[in-house]
Amino acid sequence: MPAARIGEDAPAEQPSSRPGVDPAEAEEFIRLFHAENPNAGPAEPRVAAVREEIDRTGTYVHTGEELEFGARVAWRSSARCIGRLYWRSLHLRDRRHVTAPDEVAAECVGHLREATRKGRIRSTITIFAPDGPSSRGPRIWNEQLIRYAGYRAGGRVLGDPRTAGFTDTARTLGWMPPSPMGRFDVLPLVVSGGGEHVKEGPQVHEIPADAVLEVPLTHPDHAWFAEMELRWHALPVISNMRLDIGGISYPAAPFNGWYMATEIAARNLADADRYDMLAEVAEAMGLDTSSDRTLWRDRAAVELTAAVQHSFDEAGVSLADHHGESRRFLRFVEKEEASGRKCPVDWSWIVPPISGGLTPVFHRYYDEPTDTGPMFRLDDQAAARAGGCPV
Repeated sequence: MPAARIGEDAPAEQPSSRPGVDPAEAEEFIRLFHAENPNAGPAEPRVAAVREEIDRTGTYVHTGEELEFGARVAWRSSARCIGRLYWRSLHLRDRRHVTAPDEVAAECVGHLREATRKGRIRSTITIFAPDGPSSRGPRIWNEQLIRYAGYRAGGRVLGDPRTAGFTDTARTLGWMPPSPMGRFDVLPLVVSGGGEHVKEGPQVHEIPADAVLEVPLTHPDHAWFAEMELRWHALPVISNMRLDIGGISYPAAPFNGWYMATEIAARNLADADRYDMLAEVAEAMGLDTSSDRTLWRDRAAVELTAAVQHSFDEAGVSLADHHGESRRFLRFVEKEEASGRKCPVDWSWIVPPISGGLTPVFHRYYDEPTDTGPMFRLDDQAAARAGGCPV
């Protein structure tokens, strides 16, 4: 499919977007790896080898063990993630040899299949080729591998307003939406290749329907809820954050955990700039919506959450609840403190969007987020692409 140039005002990316690797940053990571993996032996020989490789090539290549450890530590350090107790279980799909856009798209579909496991979600990361001094890795434009389309029409949006710009871009690149268009149409993947494939430009790839597990939403007490024909996909795969490990940057490294019920119900389906379902649910419940003081929004949000939790449980799909996950997060904090490590936290993301004060994560302070060490980062270009406005 031919490339299209879009969004002339977006931040530009150069053909090679990275200078040579900082040897000090590489050494810091290598020493961290050996300190936490004593079976790997002393750090000095590996540090010397890495420094020599950087002097010779401007970069170096992580071993498989280093790559896996770096990805897991990046999850461990993710200040906005409440599910970090399980960081050691992150499954690595090492695809650093993959740069062609069609192969990247195929591996993304493979990620969906392997991580979904018929609802028994497995935390997984697929890491593609890195940026280097003389070439760059591939880019996945999608914010998440699975998102629903948002179609602009008559000043309104059918579907998810968050993805309206990206949906416009996908259509400009040649994507044909289903007919008729609906509220829950899965968007295609948009991928730019790396290395020799950079010049090919962005390409659109459909996601096979059988690679996307979706859960129809019903309510345990209200039969009318099913008539709203709401649903949500089982697997949240973040795909537009770059993974930085020891001075090496991997711009395409989609990763997933599993959903928490409030993330779907009290944000994706409830936010005014998303599906904005609270008023419709409240009306069906017969609530008085004439004043905020009736707490109709609060009551509708709780029932939406109950429906999501009930539906995922009935479907046998992994899903966290905000009370249990809050307790598990404090166990993670305790483990980190016992290990002598700081635990960076963005409080506004860790506290659930409903009943925050009823969860234990609400009632304490945390270490401030940091910007050092292995980490997932969202850069300006990735944010622009996900919004449908890249070059």
